Amino acid sequence: MTLTSGVRVAPQPDVSRGERTRSAILEASRRLFLERGYAGTPINAITEACGISRAGFYTYFKDKREIFNVLGKTAYHDALAVIAEWANAREPFGPADIRTWVGHYFDYMDHHGAFVLASAHSAPDDEEFRNSRNRMVTRASWKLGQAIAGDGAHSPEVIGVAVMGLLDRAWHTVHRQTVAVDRDEMIAVVAEMIVAMTTPSAS
Repeated sequence: MTLTSGVRVAPQPDVSRGERTRSAILEASRRLFLERGYAGTPINAITEACGISRAGFYTYFKDKREIFNVLGKTAYHDALAVIAEWANAREPFGPADIRTWVGHYFDYMDHHGAFVLASAHSAPDDEEFRNSRNRMVTRASWKLGQAIAGDGAHSPEVIGVAVMGLLDRAWHTVHRQTVAVDRDEMIAVVAEMIVAMTTPSAS
């Protein structure tokens, strides 16, 4: 106990330290899920990457499935926030706006790309997770497709899925450097492709 102005005050827990540890677990898990896949990432790999004990891990999460769910919900909400920049814009996006927006999407992927890719290729193998992921992807895709070409000939879901696939793969190519490309040039090229989708074709 400590004294403050003659009043006995119970010591407060170090919230910031706890938040740092929790964030470290999430970041390590995000990276390991990309490198090894969900099934190939045991809890001890996560604890070793964070420098904590298994008991320390269970202070914050009950299992790695809970971590995957937290990462998924966070990525989903952040994706909706990026999409909302376009969907809620007061004026139609022009080419410069689209290029800026693609840059923001790449920034989003800098933080969540590992999970986005891991969830597509290696995730908990059960129907509940697949249904949840499909609902989130469908909703995000529809919102993006509606923003890009809501009055076009194709359904918003198809437009959104196509564009998100393009964005994710383009970011991954730059991030993993499977092909030597400049990030800014990649953003410009992807933006030009999306601009073409927003331009009505001549009848």
